[in-house]
Formats: sequence, structure tokens, C-alpha cells
Amino acid sequence: MIEFDRNEALRYLGYRNTEPDAAIAESLTRCAADMQAAVQPKSVFVSFPLSHPAENALEIAGVTIHSCNLARNLRGCERVYLMAATLGIAVDRLIARASAVRMSDAVIYQAVAAAMIETYCDAVNDTIRREAARGGLYCRPRFSPGYGDFSIAHQRDFSRLLDTPRKIGLTVTESCLLAPVKSVTAVIGLSDTPQPCHRRGCEECGKKDCAFRR
Repeated sequence: MIEFDRNEALRYLGYRNTEPDAAIAESLTRCAADMQAAVQPKSVFVSFPLSHPAENALEIAGVTIHSCNLARNLRGCERVYLMAATLGIAVDRLIARASAVRMSDAVIYQAVAAAMIETYCDAVNDTIRREAARGGLYCRPRFSPGYGDFSIAHQRDFSRLLDTPRKIGLTVTESCLLAPVKSVTAVIGLSDTPQPCHRRGCEECGKKDCAFRR
């Protein structure tokens, strides 16, 4: 079972250092229980060689990525893990049903699922970190397509390289969005020297005016 981070869900709902009223709190508890019953988390991760063919350019398994943000994150790395994680299609169905019947529940389901996919990605990240440590390597913070100048179009490359449709039922739409919606792809650099690895998505993203920024 994926742990439910109530504070993260409240952040997605727009509560910053405040508590919701009793009715919202009760709905949050109920929707979190529904979501716990619906999630079917799956993940896949594979290690690939990494090369740096030019400044702010990277190559992973024949895929060239142009991104100064990602290049900075992966400076000094010669290998990476690509990872993908999803909560499963039942989550999308739960949100869709609520959207047709009770929109307030749909909003809460969205927030709860957003918190849960982050928690699940952290757990997958910990597994990757332990596997890397067995080889004497250290992980950099995970970095997803769509952060900074890292093009969201690389969702397609990650899905292909990880074979996500077959392995975890994760596909990419024509507009490069993931389906199921509550899914994540990311790259994690591997280095032979330890560096701080505590920063998460908001801290890596340059969009300072985001309403959901930590």
C-alpha cells in the first residue's frame, strides 16, 4: 500500500500552512481511502550508458537530449537510470466518475493521487539508490521531462526504451502526456562521487510562479 501524505495532498489543494474546514477534512479522508483501494502501482527502471557529445547535450541509448538544466544535473555522470512509475488506470477511472457526479470529490482525488504518485516515485527512487550503492555509485536527483528546458517530447523516448506499454501499461499520447495520467518518467544520474540528493521536482524547476510550488 502506498503511504498517503496528507500535507502534500493539502498543498495540491491550495492549503499552505492552514488546515481545511471539517467538511473538507472529512472528504479528504474518505477520498484517500477510495484512492488507496484503487491504486495498482507499477514501475520499471533500467540503467543505460550516458555520454556528453556537446555542451548542454546528452546521449542516452541513441537518444540525444538538449537541455542545460538536465546537463547540469548529470554533470560528471557516465551512467543513468531511466524510470517510469504509474498508479494504474483505475485511478483515472475513479477521477472520471467523480468528475461526472461530484466535481468537489474529483478535485480531491486529483490532489490525493498527485501526492501518492510522488510518494511511490520516492520509494522506487530508494530502490534504485540501493541498487546503485551495491555497484559503488551514487544517485543524482531524479529529473523528469517537462522540468525546466527538458522537453516533454522525451516521454516517448523513455517509454520506448523502457517498454512501458508492455511492462507496466503506460503509454504516451500524441501530445506527449502519460496515460494513465498519474504516472511519471524520469532520469536519475549515477556518479562515483557522493553529492546531495535531496532536491525534488519543485526545487529543480525554474517556474517560480507555480501555484503548487513547495
